[in-house]
Amino acid sequence: MKKSILNNYSAFVVLFVLTQSMYAQGIFGKWKTIDDKTGVAKAIVEVYENKGLLNAKIIQVLEKGREDAVCINCKGDLKNQPVKGMHIIKDFKKNGSQEYKGSNLLDPESGTTYRGKLWLDSDNPDKLKVRGYIAFLYRTQTWHRLKEGK
Repeated sequence: MKKSILNNYSAFVVLFVLTQSMYAQGIFGKWKTIDDKTGVAKAIVEVYENKGLLNAKIIQVLEKGREDAVCINCKGDLKNQPVKGMHIIKDFKKNGSQEYKGSNLLDPESGTTYRGKLWLDSDNPDKLKVRGYIAFLYRTQTWHRLKEGK
């Protein structure tokens, strides 16, 4: 009986440590965005924390011939502004789990701003799920962690 309890406890500790190390890599860093419709790499985005909130900006456009693209469909101050350097996620808050949620997720392709959430893929912490919502409709992209030195 004692051996069974010890084995269960050991399994729990191992699972806990593995889960914590997965999230220790964290959501912050550089990510390669992949178009969910075409599978084409679009940009490098830096996800960072500012005053306890998650933000993200495009630091490089990967599409050939679009390196100097501007946001022609954006509204207000963002209209015709360079996509490179554009903040596409602003002020997302961490909820009780390993997700971040907010209402300012910009698609520079369409100029539309969505409510959204982000979370690390539970099977692969080098993949970030980014989901945008309009009403009950949603679209999810999978971004890939950019390893240091790349």
